[in-house]
Amino acid sequence: MKDNALAKLRLEKIGYVFQQFQLLSTATALENVMMPLLTMFSSAQIKKDAEEALTRVGLAHRLHHLPSRLSGGEQQRVAIARALVTKPEIILADEPTGNLDSETGMAIIDLIEKVHEEDGVTVVLITHDPDLAKRAVETIHVLDGKVEQSLQKAATV
Repeated sequence: MKDNALAKLRLEKIGYVFQQFQLLSTATALENVMMPLLTMFSSAQIKKDAEEALTRVGLAHRLHHLPSRLSGGEQQRVAIARALVTKPEIILADEPTGNLDSETGMAIIDLIEKVHEEDGVTVVLITHDPDLAKRAVETIHVLDGKVEQSLQKAATV
């Protein structure tokens, strides 16, 4: 694929949740979530979609706060809202709980599981936390860059 086609594919089909949040420090939570939509829709639609995504992650009351005014958990929820706002088919989450306390981390994972269940979004989550990995439908263990083991849980009825 050409660069433009790859960029369009990444923008429209893949949502990214980074361990370090990757929020713009001079942009509000709302502006950070609006970023992926800037080339896709009208400004009114962008704002509406971003507000809906932030509401979905429980941050409707923090729309106009800069990242420095948000807790680590709130910053991660802004990052998740940014990943969700384009309605991707896949979310890639790199250690999304790595910088959070255990309670906030579990709330973030509950939110990611909810997105998977309700929207049918495939979530690829990278973690070093064995307890978190146990919650996955399928796990792939990688050691020194090589697949060591792949396990899939039996489907539940």
